[in-house]
Amino acid sequence: MQKTFIKYTFIVITAGIFLILVINLLFTWHTLELSQFHSFCTKIEQVIHTLESNQTELKILQENLDEDYLTRARAAEYVLDRQKEVSLDVSEMQYLANLLNVDELHVIDENGIIVSASVSQYVGIDMSDHPQTSAFLALLESDNENDYLIQEAQPNAAESKIMQYVGVARKSTKGVVQVGFEPTRQLEAQSRNTYEYIFAQFPTDVSEELFVVDRSSGAVLGHSDGINKLFSAEYYQLEPLLDCKNGAFLKAANGKSIYVVSQSYADVLICAALPANILFQKLLRNTVNTFIYLLLIEAAAILVLNFLVKRKVIDGIHSIINDLSAITQGILDTTVVVGGNREFEKLSDGINTMVKSIIRVSDRISAIIEISGVPLAAFEYENGANPVFITSGLKDLLDIDDKQASILCQNATLFDHYIHRIMEHPIDGESDIFQMSDAKYIRIHMSKSAKGYLGVITDVSKDIIEKLQMHYENTHDALTGLYKFRYFKDLASEKIQQIPAGKLCAVVMIDLDYFKSINDTFGHDIGDRYLQHFSATMHSMPQEHFLTARRSGDEFCMMIYDCADKAEIIRYLNMFYEAIGNAPVALSDSQSKIVSASCGYAWTDNRSTDISELLSHADEALYEVKKETKGRYAEYALLS
Repeated sequence: MQKTFIKYTFIVITAGIFLILVINLLFTWHTLELSQFHSFCTKIEQVIHTLESNQTELKILQENLDEDYLTRARAAEYVLDRQKEVSLDVSEMQYLANLLNVDELHVIDENGIIVSASVSQYVGIDMSDHPQTSAFLALLESDNENDYLIQEAQPNAAESKIMQYVGVARKSTKGVVQVGFEPTRQLEAQSRNTYEYIFAQFPTDVSEELFVVDRSSGAVLGHSDGINKLFSAEYYQLEPLLDCKNGAFLKAANGKSIYVVSQSYADVLICAALPANILFQKLLRNTVNTFIYLLLIEAAAILVLNFLVKRKVIDGIHSIINDLSAITQGILDTTVVVGGNREFEKLSDGINTMVKSIIRVSDRISAIIEISGVPLAAFEYENGANPVFITSGLKDLLDIDDKQASILCQNATLFDHYIHRIMEHPIDGESDIFQMSDAKYIRIHMSKSAKGYLGVITDVSKDIIEKLQMHYENTHDALTGLYKFRYFKDLASEKIQQIPAGKLCAVVMIDLDYFKSINDTFGHDIGDRYLQHFSATMHSMPQEHFLTARRSGDEFCMMIYDCADKAEIIRYLNMFYEAIGNAPVALSDSQSKIVSASCGYAWTDNRSTDISELLSHADEALYEVKKETKGRYAEYALLS
């Protein structure tokens, strides 16, 4: 019932969502296009306003400068006409130009010839020779003594240098006084009135363009990215742009659609453009956001309706199902409590009674195991994050505390990892026995099923410790702790069979000198201490190169293995003798003695060498040492 209701509710709401999305899509597209149109119109108006402001500023600047320049020109005419003693040479003219704060100062006679100037190369220029200079000849023909001419900035005739000249008629004589200025401020103001400069002041969005097209020629006069590019696309052409006053979509060079708005100003069209895919992206983002919001609303509506439908009946059924699921997964302490109606209460009581019966069976099994006295525990789990069934003795056998046991038993995956990590390292010679601590060993036996594992863990510490102790006693000498000779021969034989290529090993037979006299003089207890002291020196040799054993009485043997050459064997023998010499043994409270030992050794690099033969050769070398002199070592090969 609940699923059917939710199904049809979902279908109705989803259909409504898609209808809303379609309406929203159309409305949003119109809104985005209108918003972009107003944005472009605002930017174009700002461009026009900036152009007009710059032009007004330039006009005011030019008028102020023209008035200032005319004043300076008249001041120069006044000085030249009133101060007869003023020389007309170049240096004096330069001095006068500096006083008047002008860049150039010229005097033109009644014939239109520059007779004096602050720039020496300008003297003698005929003003009628160039359109730029000939304009000032009109002042010579004028009868108005206050006549003047202010020329616009342009390249001059002499050097093609951009200059602005102002000329006034002389009053005292026929002629013209002319001053010149470098139009820095005007050029700077004009540069601020270029399209590129103005466009640079307006930040554009990603892929947005601003450009200006001449209405008569159709040429692109300015572009926000510069004009060093091709403008062959449709949306740069004059005729289509004339129809974009209210916004229109035109084609780009790559065939994609561009949204363009244009506006006339003076003799140009000022245009703004944006690829249509940018608008589509905005539309997509808006639509996706709206879709998410509607989905959230749908989810909330379904949740509320679902809550209202299943409040009394469905919740009770689900609660029972969940509790049953927990019970089937092994959480047997689950209590099913569902109220609301009599049927649910009876069903809950029946389930709880059944679970209690199962728990009692499990407890009886654990109690039987404990009564038997056998250190044993069992576990069972299925694959996945399910609880683990265990008997009570498991945590003691695994040496884990209650907290760790609780964590592992709640999650079969964790328990599986823990058990298999233990089983990765069985003790030597066994496949299913594992060491948990110095004094605890357990055997783990597991059987795998399709769903999980069933396992039994038993404590085998006593058996393993006895076995290890027995092995130690069988292989080690009780007095010295060294290997027994027979076990030594087995180990040494394995080392010979495993000699790496390029390596060699040696067996050393050792006999303690004068040991009988020590026993006779100090007693057997001191003799045993003497033997133990010497054995401790043998124990101190590097374990990765020495095998040490007691043969019998005061006779010992060693194997020195994994040596690069014979020189390394000699180095280890010298190390051994040095250790003996540095460790005297106390024979009494007032007397100590350095152990004297004689050695014979034989070496091999052949894996097929028989250990008995090698020991025999070493024994022969020892015999020769004992016969000649004591307290040293000798090699069998040197005696042959």
